[in-house]
Amino acid sequence: MSKTTPERDPKQRYRAALGRAGLEDTDVAGLFNHDLTADLLPSDKDVTSWAFVDKKTTATAVMRARQPGTLAGLDLLYPLPASFRHADFTSHADDGERLDAGQVVATFTGRLRDILTLERTALNFVNHLSGVATLTAAYVDALRGTKAKVCDTRKTLPGLKRLQKYAVDCGGGTPHRQSLGDAMLVKDNHLAHVPPGELAGAITEAAERARKKFPELKFVMVEVDTLEQLHLIRRCPIDIVLLDNMTSDELREAVRLRDADAPGLQLEASGGVTLDTIRGIAETGVDRISVGALTHSAPSLDLGFDIDAGH
Repeated sequence: MSKTTPERDPKQRYRAALGRAGLEDTDVAGLFNHDLTADLLPSDKDVTSWAFVDKKTTATAVMRARQPGTLAGLDLLYPLPASFRHADFTSHADDGERLDAGQVVATFTGRLRDILTLERTALNFVNHLSGVATLTAAYVDALRGTKAKVCDTRKTLPGLKRLQKYAVDCGGGTPHRQSLGDAMLVKDNHLAHVPPGELAGAITEAAERARKKFPELKFVMVEVDTLEQLHLIRRCPIDIVLLDNMTSDELREAVRLRDADAPGLQLEASGGVTLDTIRGIAETGVDRISVGALTHSAPSLDLGFDIDAGH
């Protein structure tokens, strides 16, 4: 790799991003290796570049934003160009940075064959994660001036969960539980066969059992879809109540009940939240709003990858 200042060193930035995302090197490098291997089947060659480009030809390619957005994934890109003997990579922007249209985010130099082979894998990765970060940032912006935080969900793409949650963080969102093992969330399907009169007792017993067995739990949360359920469990030893698909009037009443009887309890709204509705939801006084669309429906950010013809 070429010499760079410490703050722009791709390897150091990669290590820092791994820690931020809770990932191991093998998670990211393995993903790139898998994608590249599949992309070169069945010949194990980029046959177009092999046939059309002389192996000694060198070039510079520029990755730039074609539209405004929020960057994510560039700091994790290091293993991809590093896996090629004759490709060098320099980043010019930071994950989490707001981008202007036309802004250069990275340059790639070296053998043209290698640069052309890694192009699509690099773009797919950064485009998708930047799309998640950009959508998250739009939701965060919609809540300016309120106390509510935007949270992600476990509605992620298979194999990309931690990467997508990293992108949510880059966009200013608040990561929810990472997995089934780091927090307790009692959902409607858990409660389906619990009679209302036994609800508070069952939740209290389960919460105490979980905290004793797993003291590192991030939080204990219970999902409710009626104000009656909230009334029954509001004084249980839990951290958050998830208010599912409630109207604005119901959310305001839930906040009133919480403020009167359990001021330490956090309230999270969820269910069909959009950019058009999130501000009104936040103004009811809830603390958190979870949005599945951040990860399951984010459009890619348009980033281009162009060879410098004057090189």
